[in-house]
Amino acid sequence: MGRGSGARAASRSSIQISFYYKGVRCRERLKLQPTKANLRYAENLKGEIENAIAKGTFDYAETFPNSTKASMFAKVVGDVIPVKQALETWLKGVKPQVERSTFIDYKNIVRNHLIPAFGDLKLSELTRTHVKDWAAEKEASRKRIANILSPLRQMLADAVDAEKIPKNPLHGWTYKKKDPIKIRDDVDPFTLEEQTAIIANLPDQAANLIQFAFWTGLRTSELIALEWGDIDSVRGVVWVRRAKVRGELKPPKTEAGIREVKLLPAAVAALKAQKPHTFMTGQEVFHNPRTGAPWEGDGAIRKTAWVYALRKAGVRYRRPYQTRHTYASMMLTAGENPVWVAAQMGHRDWSMIIRVYGRWIPEADPNAGSKAAALWETPSTEMKKS
Repeated sequence: MGRGSGARAASRSSIQISFYYKGVRCRERLKLQPTKANLRYAENLKGEIENAIAKGTFDYAETFPNSTKASMFAKVVGDVIPVKQALETWLKGVKPQVERSTFIDYKNIVRNHLIPAFGDLKLSELTRTHVKDWAAEKEASRKRIANILSPLRQMLADAVDAEKIPKNPLHGWTYKKKDPIKIRDDVDPFTLEEQTAIIANLPDQAANLIQFAFWTGLRTSELIALEWGDIDSVRGVVWVRRAKVRGELKPPKTEAGIREVKLLPAAVAALKAQKPHTFMTGQEVFHNPRTGAPWEGDGAIRKTAWVYALRKAGVRYRRPYQTRHTYASMMLTAGENPVWVAAQMGHRDWSMIIRVYGRWIPEADPNAGSKAAALWETPSTEMKKS
């Protein structure tokens, strides 16, 4: 065995076999030490390959799945591309097309969820059943599962367009897991006493930030992106027009998110207290008191000030976003118009206010409707006496 046999020693740990397939000279290495027995095995394998080629049954990708030539002869390119490789390639392609924060989300999903679950499968091997079985075992909400599968759907759609696979196994399919009934919703506002205790246990700049949050209802990402140029002290409003996510400034997701918010007295007081700290040093209103630099995200707020303040104040923990829910519940409990509250919070319409915060809207006054009746009722609308 050797010259002329089509099987020879390529190194101390491998044997090379050579054959012709579709007019192309092919050389493939077997990870076998070139002993007499292994060389004989390699020569027999070469004979079986040539026999399969002659019968038209030879599958290059199945016989040599890791070969660089496998894709050349594959009936479908997806037969030789692992899902892991396809996802990583998709990530590189999508990076310049999306915002930095979106790309970070995609990358985390791909590397922490999709590759561990499906990465070892070939692209054409991935089926809807694989995805269904995976989703059924996930202890996550339907929305969370949909978010995880979004990059996979996009990658598969691109693979179809590039003719790497004939069809997208997830096309026309939506995961329909029924979420468990929540015992309570996420709206868990702070009482006025809790607000006072939290603010009292925060350093001055952090206290100003949280007080402003309680009395404007701004999202955390909007608060840390706020600049002094957005404050109109004459008209008593703040113009919300950007958000900061993972250190990146971006516009609100909807047109309604760009809005003017009325500055109530407690919010004005927070701004007055903050002005000596940052008005002359930079554009952002609120800075991290530990670093002297603008806040980068809500994670820094939690770690630097929020968690410690709640513990010291003896207040049950809720995340900083609850300041927004607190604002809504205070406004509605006081009887403010839900339409106005929706506009202040940047909602497109007031239906969400009713759905999420309905229990804080006071019930109708027993005399409700009497003003309208007194204004519009005329003798012609009264029933004739019999």
